[in-house]
Amino acid sequence: MEGTGENKGAGEGKFLSEEQREHFNEKGYLVLPDWWSKQECEEIRERVQQVVQDMDLDEARTIFSTDESKHAEDAYFLGSGDKIRFFWEAGAFDDKGEFVHDRLKSINKIGHALHDLDPVMKKYSYEKRVGQVSRDLGLSTPLAVQSMYIFKQPRIGGEVTPHQDGAFLYTEPQSVVGYWWALEDCTLSNGCLWAVPGSHRRVVKRRFKRSPTGEGCEFEPPEAEAFDVEGAVPLEVKAGTLILLHHSVVHYSEANTSEKSRHAYSIHVVEGKEGFRYPEDNWLQRPGETPFQELP
Repeated sequence: MEGTGENKGAGEGKFLSEEQREHFNEKGYLVLPDWWSKQECEEIRERVQQVVQDMDLDEARTIFSTDESKHAEDAYFLGSGDKIRFFWEAGAFDDKGEFVHDRLKSINKIGHALHDLDPVMKKYSYEKRVGQVSRDLGLSTPLAVQSMYIFKQPRIGGEVTPHQDGAFLYTEPQSVVGYWWALEDCTLSNGCLWAVPGSHRRVVKRRFKRSPTGEGCEFEPPEAEAFDVEGAVPLEVKAGTLILLHHSVVHYSEANTSEKSRHAYSIHVVEGKEGFRYPEDNWLQRPGETPFQELP
């Protein structure tokens, strides 16, 4: 059983049933169909399209279309923790800073504070049941630390190699939970998620973090880790489905080889109670005046 969006068997004050919690603890992920309706998915997609249309194009031109863009891109990425920022597919701009194709077909993702700064995305990110799920999984003070809207464009949406979310966001002790919503049907051809059941028992051995200078990021250790994905299962799901991901579960997605996009929205949640620390060398940081917010 991959889990169900229905709340059958859940105890009082809980959203997930005991069976669903056991599935997450055993497999490292949980699929909850029908979290959002078709109309809700459409509202989110339409809102994000408007956000892209309304963006500051001059900023994108300056950062992503210059010969000396690497430093600017790093700074743009590192400063995105409390902002809505736009990240583009390779070759999105020509040498004059103009889009080669329509901007809605050129964007890779938006990050990393849509959940706090956009009213529509905030409404859906801070639904009461989102917080209930975190608490059902053991977090007592769940904080939403980042969000991403991923476009996975037709034909050009690239693969995401096997990884563990805990390598990119980290607390001591580790507590990260990933929420990944399908906003369109996810299939083998358009790059659905794959997960390796039980792989969350593998310790995260590598971290992506800020470099000591604070001007860029690095992996520690630098050598890439090879993940065994034997036994991986495709998570082909309908639009509106929520997939919960343990911080150590190995997951990935293939390239989108279809003519259909595969839009998805994700947030990551960490434990905020006393005794848990969010390190200063995590790549994603926020100024003191914009702290992470607790889920309801």
